[in-house]
Amino acid sequence: MFYQSDTIIIREFKIEEISLFSELFDSLNVTRYLPYKTPEEYREMFHTALKDYKKGLFSRWGVFNTVNNDFIGMCLARHFADIPSQLEIGYTLSERYWGKGIATEVCSALVHYCFSHTDRKEVVAVTALDNIGSQKVLAKTGFKQKDNLIRDNDELAYFVIQRNTFLAALEQ
Repeated sequence: MFYQSDTIIIREFKIEEISLFSELFDSLNVTRYLPYKTPEEYREMFHTALKDYKKGLFSRWGVFNTVNNDFIGMCLARHFADIPSQLEIGYTLSERYWGKGIATEVCSALVHYCFSHTDRKEVVAVTALDNIGSQKVLAKTGFKQKDNLIRDNDELAYFVIQRNTFLAALEQ
């Protein structure tokens, strides 16, 4: 995936950016709503992303500031494990970039990417129940909250956006 605006660039990570990726998850505020992973698991996740670039459409990508190339965070698109006919998006941003509209732009770019490169009818996202900030971002992007999802004994807020809804919003 490659996306660029006046604000952000979303692109493949480079091998030398592993420390940027790993350090993103050092902040307890950033990881508060994420499942626990060890530093080694984050390094493995990074290397898997690099391999995924060669395999197909889906992976994790870096989000960078267009003006100064500062690392903002990461985002992903993948097949949704719970319902294989759906695609899932997600993002994790550095705390200093919260509240600036970047998460909304990242979500919109990811949804556009998913619908432009597949014939899937739905893109989904899940959040921790108390992650109100991300839930607001998803609603602003056009997602609708559905019944909560249970995964690994955790209840998650489950959001869906329909292809036709997203495309209709683009035409306005």
